[in-house]
Amino acid sequence: MPTKHALLSASSSERWIRCPPSARLSECYEDRGSNYAAEGTDAHSLCEYKLKTALGIEAEDPTENLSYYNQEMDDCAVGYATYVLEQLEAAKESCSDPVVLIEQRVDFSPWVEQGFGTADCIIIADGILQITDFKYGLGVLVSAKENPQMMCYALGAIELFDDLYDIDTVRDHGKSQRNIKKHGKTARFMV
Repeated sequence: MPTKHALLSASSSERWIRCPPSARLSECYEDRGSNYAAEGTDAHSLCEYKLKTALGIEAEDPTENLSYYNQEMDDCAVGYATYVLEQLEAAKESCSDPVVLIEQRVDFSPWVEQGFGTADCIIIADGILQITDFKYGLGVLVSAKENPQMMCYALGAIELFDDLYDIDTVRDHGKSQRNIKKHGKTARFMV
């Protein structure tokens, strides 16, 4: 899983769009991380493993190296992989060979200087680009609708793949298994 972050990263785009000086100001402070961030990183690693395994892609099981692993995290990772597989099966209804990219680095620097990020999962099928972003945080429901992070991923993915696949529709999906339990919904947005 990638660890390098851009100054104007997709994951911090909500902040730097609302308050542009915050990007440079945050450079003055050491990124100490948090237990919540570490837990989210563990959950993303597990999601990547579960999805690759479900797709028949060889992957190393990270479980023994995850500091925050528990049954809830495992259930969420399985739910994420299941959701992506459902999206893939739906894509196969109109496309015989959809492309699935896991932990795909995308570069949106034509729009944001040195902007890049890593999309959790991208599915490309007959002009449709689908981006699924896994969210593990609990408490605040993050909507895919007009989500700056997902829009940055979409720009980067279009930049990378539009010449190859003639993309005319973008669908962003936010998957938060923990918040589904709390709020009862998965966020989706189609551009």
